[in-house]
Amino acid sequence: MSLSIRNQIPGTVTAVTSGEAMTTVKVRLEGGQDIVAAITTDAVKDLGITTGTAVKALVKATEVALATAAVDGISIRNQIPGTVAGIASGGAMASVKVDVNGGGLTAAITNDAVEALGLGAGSSVVALIKATEVSLALAAV
Repeated sequence: MSLSIRNQIPGTVTAVTSGEAMTTVKVRLEGGQDIVAAITTDAVKDLGITTGTAVKALVKATEVALATAAVDGISIRNQIPGTVAGIASGGAMASVKVDVNGGGLTAAITNDAVEALGLGAGSSVVALIKATEVSLALAAV
């Protein structure tokens, strides 16, 4: 199945913490970073997700925020450091490609944000992604 979601990052499930309705799934990405997905418990059961399952973490570019450093005092747990590889600006929005260990991410942010953060190729950034914005798909075998 082809998807319009640009960020499709392979990894392996390292922990599953189930609740009645929602479950958190910790995934070790190929670059060594951890990302947490908060998905329904039914989805975990339907997909057969357990520790060791190969998955892809899926995140829409519009759900990736950027900061110039790690952020303390925030509920966003997924903070992945990287380096800006390139920026494509449109009328109001920009597509920022970020190189991270083991791959890349794309963030769709406003041109004003690019300017305010002083972003350019080579800038150090931290990609911020809420756990509820991470979907999981089983990796193709």
